[in-house]
Amino acid sequence: MKSNLEKKVFVICPVRNITKEEEKFIEGYVAGLEEKGYKVHYPPRDTNQKDPIGLNICSQNKKAIKESKEIHIYWNAESEGSLFDLGMSFAYGKPLYLINKNKIKPTQSKSFTNVLLALHDLKQKNEKNEKS
Repeated sequence: MKSNLEKKVFVICPVRNITKEEEKFIEGYVAGLEEKGYKVHYPPRDTNQKDPIGLNICSQNKKAIKESKEIHIYWNAESEGSLFDLGMSFAYGKPLYLINKNKIKPTQSKSFTNVLLALHDLKQKNEKNEKS
């Protein structure tokens, strides 16, 4: 079994237009993971955000996502960057954990919110099967 020190996590979250409440919650979540020994890439802190176009931000996040073992996402449907990072995570086949699942409600029709909920449930199911 791998130790937490070998587990790299990329946190997808809003950066622009993040609320103070979201920021406080996510920073606490990241601190909790790091206290447990996880190596966390937290874009507001670990990705150079000084990029007037955004291409360098996307490239840095792409590299960090590729190197991560799993993705943890704080879903805010208004975050364009989160949607972009989610697509890269999906393309790399990374397992996904929805940080704020208790605040996310499924929609009546197809949506990225429903995709996230399904990916989260799949990760939970796979973890349960691994423990059996």
